[in-house]
Order: sequence, then C-alpha cells, then structure tokens
Amino acid sequence: MRNFLSDPQFAMFIKLSLSLLIGGIIGFERELRSKSAGFRTLILISMGSTLFTIGSISLGTGASPDRIAASIVTGIGFIGAGVIFKGDNRINGITTAATIWVTAAIGMCIGIGLYGLAIGACGLVLLVHFLLTRLEAKIDHANQVRTYTIVCDYENETLKRFEDLFVKYHLQAKNGRQIKRDREITGIWIIQGTQKNHELCIQQIINDPTVRAFEF
Repeated sequence: MRNFLSDPQFAMFIKLSLSLLIGGIIGFERELRSKSAGFRTLILISMGSTLFTIGSISLGTGASPDRIAASIVTGIGFIGAGVIFKGDNRINGITTAATIWVTAAIGMCIGIGLYGLAIGACGLVLLVHFLLTRLEAKIDHANQVRTYTIVCDYENETLKRFEDLFVKYHLQAKNGRQIKRDREITGIWIIQGTQKNHELCIQQIINDPTVRAFEF
C-alpha cells in the first residue's frame, strides 16, 4: 500500500482527477448558462493543460519544460478565439474565452503541484461568474444599447422628429443615418439609455401611424 501511494504514476493520476473535478465545476456553471464552451470542453481543457505540464516537467530541465508550458497558452488562445463572435452592437463570447484561458492556467497549477492555489482560483472563478453576473445585469438594465430601424413614407422630410423623440426620453443616439428608397425613407440609429426609457420610446414609435416598419 505504501509503495502504491508513493508511486509517481499514482501521484499523476491524483493530479488528473483533481483537474477533472475543477474543470467540471467551472464547466458546469458555463453549461447552466448554455455557453459554447461547457462541461466537457472545460474538463478536457483543464486535463489537457495538466497533462502537458506533467509531461514538460517529466522531460527535465534539459528539454526546456517552460517552453512546453508556454505552448499551452498559445494553444488555448486558438480555442478561445473560436468561441468569440460578433453579435448585435457587441462582441460575444469574451467571458467564455477568458474562462477557457483561466481554466487552462488552473490545470497548469495542478500539474506543477500547486493544489491549494488551483482550488482557490477555482473558487474565485465561480465567485466572478455568480456574483458579478448579477452586478453586470443591473448595469445592463441601467445602460442598454439597441439599434433602431424606422421605415416611414417619404414626404419631403427627414426623420429628425424621431431624433427629437430620443432626446425627450433621455436616449443618446449615435451613428444616425437615413436611406431613401422610392417613396420610403429609413432611419437607422444606435440608441443608448436605460431600459425604462427604451420601453417608453419604443411604445410611442409603435403607436405612430406613420411608421411602416420598426426594428429595435
């Protein structure tokens, strides 16, 4: 039994098991939010980083093990880039990419043998995701960015009256442009403001009989 516990192979298995557990815990939170990198992905990233780190240490100093560890960071960058995509007025997936990055770092810590640091880092990652997500939601509620597209009949007038409406409801309009096609004129603005002000302004535009189409 004593020989079994002192076996280096068993110690490596313990590292992989801890890596699987921590990757699973972080991945479970991402899975709950239906993110592109979820349960299995983060487990494999954590275990892979641990395996590469163990392998680099086993090679010895003559083989520059630090270069193999540095290669993990480069490889994780490619995986992280795959979950980032452009949505409406924002870039999505950056938080998931950062989670992939930090999970790989935790896996490296486990491979080195810094178990306490790895477990503490896992706790802090969960704290960021659960606690700061609520704070982020409150900030988003107070400061939303939407794209308004309004189509009206063209009657020798611009759509300045809608810009005046934005001012009335304390909404900030950016990058406004107007497009005339045949007898229609289309206005496109990026609007920033609170959710309440957006709702009030949207309701008035919807009730406007001159508006033929409205996307928001």
